[in-house]
Amino acid sequence: MKNKALLFTLVFALVAAGIWVVYRMNRTDLTEAIESRFVSENEVLMSKDIRLTHFSEIREFYENRGYEEVWSTNGKINSQGEDLLDAISEVKYDGLKPSDYHHEFLEKVEAEIQDKKKILQPKSSPELVDFELVMTDAFLDLVYDLKFGIVSEKQRGNYWKLPAKKEEFNPMEVLAEVADGENVEDFLESLYPELAMYIKGREVLKELYAINEEDTLTWKPVQFEETLKVGDEDPAVPDLRKRLQFWGYLSDYKLDNPILFDSVMLDGLKKYQIENGMKPDGAIGELTADFLNDSPEKLIEIASVNMERMRWLPEMDWDQEMVLVNIANYQLDYLTKGDTTLSAKVIVGKEYNESPVFTAPMSYIVFSPYWNIPPSITQGEIIPAMQKNKNYLAEKNMEVVSSSGEVVDPQKINWIRNEANNYRIRQKPGQGNSLGLVKFMFPNDYNIYIHDTPARGLFERETRALSHGCIRIQYPDQFAQALLQDDDWTSDKIQEAMHLDREEVVNLNREVPVTLLYLTFWADSNGKAHFRPDIYKRDTKVLEAMKKA
Repeated sequence: MKNKALLFTLVFALVAAGIWVVYRMNRTDLTEAIESRFVSENEVLMSKDIRLTHFSEIREFYENRGYEEVWSTNGKINSQGEDLLDAISEVKYDGLKPSDYHHEFLEKVEAEIQDKKKILQPKSSPELVDFELVMTDAFLDLVYDLKFGIVSEKQRGNYWKLPAKKEEFNPMEVLAEVADGENVEDFLESLYPELAMYIKGREVLKELYAINEEDTLTWKPVQFEETLKVGDEDPAVPDLRKRLQFWGYLSDYKLDNPILFDSVMLDGLKKYQIENGMKPDGAIGELTADFLNDSPEKLIEIASVNMERMRWLPEMDWDQEMVLVNIANYQLDYLTKGDTTLSAKVIVGKEYNESPVFTAPMSYIVFSPYWNIPPSITQGEIIPAMQKNKNYLAEKNMEVVSSSGEVVDPQKINWIRNEANNYRIRQKPGQGNSLGLVKFMFPNDYNIYIHDTPARGLFERETRALSHGCIRIQYPDQFAQALLQDDDWTSDKIQEAMHLDREEVVNLNREVPVTLLYLTFWADSNGKAHFRPDIYKRDTKVLEAMKKA
């Protein structure tokens, strides 16, 4: 028994010694240097300009892995480190700034490491330790920003009502996976929004950065007093012509009079207007001039803001049936299985009645609707009109109802006093109804819905921020037929329902998600860039928030 016990003790000692030897072999000069850096927060980095944002998490991470390095091997930056450096340099194509991820510092340290390799500097160089820790800090920031956006939920603006992403996501676990060998590039790409327009948007930004490097034009804003048409002469014309040529909508040609807006320039301008979602009237008005004043650098900023907005979007099934309204594009798209089956122009809220960004399920349609006039419009518009014209309500096909729904004589109500709060005004169904002949309901906290309008001519306008916040649609009958998906609801039956003297409510047999977005830039499936006016002046605030973040 004593011999067996002695043998067991000897074997155990040898095993323990082997483990210790392996442990010591795995510990490099750098691991010991990393461990020593975590003695105090003030000594984490050589540079006084850099501090680790995620100090405590990083210290715990390296402690758990025996302070083994991630981004270098045997004193050299490894493939993981090279891939992350490349990724940081290219975050500008995501609309982010490499400087937010210590890019300049890391490139400088990388150069120092490369230089010291030539004189056989020890593998535990302080620069390599700095590089290791700052790379880890940058990785954690980048992972979070690509997944959720750099701007916090509270800073996105009161108009942004979409829920923030709430899924469980632990950057430290991700860091461990990359440290164990997961491809950095593949992982970062997996964080992108599942949107083709985001992936294509990166390609557009890459192209814009290349164009910006070659830009030799001065982009001083061009202004003029009146809309320019063919035959007009103006000192602004030469600069506008150069910009059309810069963007490839006009070739270089011989000029007799440089300040003349000629027919050649007209053709290029129309192409430019079509490509940028404007009415191709060939006239240089305020909107066209504003667009032509946007330099490549400005377009990079606009695209960056919208790439950030795309990162804010909650996880959505983009292949499901849905209604998508891009407020800035004045357009509604009805999608089924990822394909657009109906597109229509829309009218959105005025600047002081901004349409918010949110999502809600559509559940029913109201044909031949009443318009229950909101109290704000009653007080601000209807009552003043009644005071000037006693027959105003009758002329507008409106009536007054009590809280119980009883129709009452408007002449018996004192509209000046609080007595008016006990009644509401509604417009009866008919051709002149402000909601038109049908409305589409997706109950929400903002009292927003989609509806028809009797003012059909407004859809021909280039700028269509004209409503009190709701969405007016160009083809309400076609939209109704697409939603009902019922052979019984023929075109004739829909027209009949739209011309009743009473409301008819039709419930859908399923709920259809409706999402209102605000995108002033996106790229289509062919990689073509689309820019739209910032009608509510929201882009500047997002850009400022991104810079502060």
